[in-house]
Amino acid sequence: MGSLKTLTLAGAAVFAGLPALAADLPPLIQRAPVIAPAEDFGGWYLRGDVGVGAQNFTDFAHHQTNAAFVWPASWRIDQKTIKDAAFVGAGIGYQFNNWLRVDVTGEYRADVKFKVLGSYTEFCPGGRCFDFYDADHQALVFLANAYVDLGTWWCLTPFVGVGAGFARHNVTTLTDIGLIADGSTGFGFAETDKTEWKFAWAVHAGVAWNVSNNLKLELAYRYLNMGDINTAVIGCNSTGCATAGPRAFYTLTDFHSHDFKLGMRWLFNEPVPALLPPLVRKG
Repeated sequence: MGSLKTLTLAGAAVFAGLPALAADLPPLIQRAPVIAPAEDFGGWYLRGDVGVGAQNFTDFAHHQTNAAFVWPASWRIDQKTIKDAAFVGAGIGYQFNNWLRVDVTGEYRADVKFKVLGSYTEFCPGGRCFDFYDADHQALVFLANAYVDLGTWWCLTPFVGVGAGFARHNVTTLTDIGLIADGSTGFGFAETDKTEWKFAWAVHAGVAWNVSNNLKLELAYRYLNMGDINTAVIGCNSTGCATAGPRAFYTLTDFHSHDFKLGMRWLFNEPVPALLPPLVRKG
């Protein structure tokens, strides 16, 4: 009986001391949810580009179409030049993660003039004869591209990429002025324009500035190869050579451009930030 009474008094003392013990425990802390930085990837984006390309081609090869004419064996290309082309483009793409993205682009490259000077010695006693070619070139370029982003430092993301697709070339107003050693001249022109599609490929390198999770601005270089471009057939239209004179079309071989461009990418959906679990108790 005495033992029971003792246990009862001890239990009462324990329950009486619980409020004091609870007062000594550290308080519960209800921390607000912590938002982790948003990931720099996620979904579809639109892009736009403007730039200028330093264009060139390696040769102006001729393809004779009049078998009755004996092409000069000494024929050579002395000079060739083409103007730089401004371009504007747009596209749509998808960013898979923070290092891989792809897009499809289309661009318009402005009409520019190219000129070629060829010469030969046959039929030119005492000197060298020249042919001066003049024409315009314009192109549309469609590419499928893949890029690798190389990490982000201070909001700057360098990247490299490759692309492949097609270029639609349009060569117009091709003329040929012949300058003969005796001081006389000849003239020829292409009666039609030439439009054709050629395989094109590209290599990209640049850096993107992460303005926000949605908006990226780019400064980039691109090597763009647009294949071999053919002209329409051009003939001699001077007196006396309508049937026996030269007739040929020409190929601007390895037509390529070193492009420098400014671009932007707009991500449709801003990445959803991750929530860190709240801490339950401090201490």
